[in-house]
Amino acid sequence: MTDYKLGVVETHFAELVWQHEPLSSGELVKLCGEELGWKKSTTYTVLKKLCEKGIFQNENSLVTSLISREDYMSGQSRQFVEESFEGSLPAFLSAFSAGGKLSREEAEEIRALIDAWAAEDP
Repeated sequence: MTDYKLGVVETHFAELVWQHEPLSSGELVKLCGEELGWKKSTTYTVLKKLCEKGIFQNENSLVTSLISREDYMSGQSRQFVEESFEGSLPAFLSAFSAGGKLSREEAEEIRALIDAWAAEDP
């Protein structure tokens, strides 16, 4: 799996792009100035870094994502379970729920997901 790990600052930047894409690089500079207090050079440095990681692209001054926010979050979640729980989703769920009870609605959502995954398995 490709390592798309982002730091806190990169994550804030990525969220802005995902929320507003497609946007011109000039619009991105303005947005980062307003939201993050960045100068033009900082915006372009971070954009270049995330383009090199294969998360975004800047073609003809139009910034778009190469990986969706949902795909990024999914990959991060899978990587966390792999690294922290040896890939065991039940071990993760057990640790996650140990701090408190799941609501009935949360338990039903998890049950529905499991049922849907089991139905897909031949």
